[in-house]
Amino acid sequence: MKKNMGNLDRGIRIVVAVIVAALIVTGTISGVLAVILGVLAAVFLLTSLIGFCPLYAPFGISTCPRER
Repeated sequence: MKKNMGNLDRGIRIVVAVIVAALIVTGTISGVLAVILGVLAAVFLLTSLIGFCPLYAPFGISTCPRER
């Protein structure tokens, strides 16, 4: 898998995942919404750590800086 996520994209996803996790832990979000957002946050965190987003691949999207 070739990386297709730049640092800004990865950073934003990590921040969103941490915020969602904090909202779930504090009880601000609960029930079905917490489960859905928790799964989404986990996916965001996982894709950020590996630097590859499978949804970007079919569309040819890459937020990595271009090599010169």
